[in-house]
Amino acid sequence: MLMNMKDLLKVANEHNFAVPAFNISDYAMLNGIFEAVEEKQAPVIIAIHPDELSHTKPEIVKAITEKANKTKVPVCIHLDHGSSLAQIMLAIKSGFTSVMIDGSSLPLEENIAICQEIVKVAHSVDISVEGELGTIGSTDAEAEAGENEIIYTDPDVAKRFVKETGIDTLAVAIGTSHGIYPEGMEPELQLELLKEIKSKVDIPLVLHGGSSNPDQEICRSVELGINKINISSDIKAAYYKKMREVLKDGSLREPNTIQPPCIKAMKEIAFHKIELFNTDDKARLY
Repeated sequence: MLMNMKDLLKVANEHNFAVPAFNISDYAMLNGIFEAVEEKQAPVIIAIHPDELSHTKPEIVKAITEKANKTKVPVCIHLDHGSSLAQIMLAIKSGFTSVMIDGSSLPLEENIAICQEIVKVAHSVDISVEGELGTIGSTDAEAEAGENEIIYTDPDVAKRFVKETGIDTLAVAIGTSHGIYPEGMEPELQLELLKEIKSKVDIPLVLHGGSSNPDQEICRSVELGINKINISSDIKAAYYKKMREVLKDGSLREPNTIQPPCIKAMKEIAFHKIELFNTDDKARLY
């Protein structure tokens, strides 16, 4: 069941759970994520970053759309961290049902202006828009986006930002970073700040950099109003760690021999995230 993010997260907001946004980079990973959410009967957001889209090519969206139309599980196809009108238009033409315009590194007025522009275009064809206020950190060069310094979301500015832009979901900066946290680095989620933002903003809130955070903090963030959590590094790390193990057998060459154990390892992480976010068995609510 293909949906836009506004309709998908409306249910999550009403029933106090978070929908995982799994970033996929190849077709095998896509199949594994669909298997996981169908087994758990969980709604899902298939997220693709512009760098990932340049790797997979836009034609993959047709395959995702076909799979979404064949399943009873709610599915949203989301452009993650779009940074320009050109990237947004490519996503819209390719069949995405939701787009993110990330103007978080811009001055506030410019961030508002570009969000307004994207909202006007996307809403005219029933596509949802996610904006970001504040900055998410970055742990390494492989992370899909992020800044060296985290700038926390100001609750009062968030209220103005949502009102003036008309966005459907808001990514907030409360202390997370993209990527895998290196040894010794401890994330510090500002849960009291999240609570204050939620009290001033009535649209669903998004947590980026959801990989590697302590489970108890993630659970609490869901309880306090996070309705979408992005997961990229965790599932990819599991997938390719297993692939490195499998490829120690130098005689292997067929993807249908190499990839199944990798998909299984990735699915275990996906299962854990789905349960952690309280998303399992929520497809029945749609």
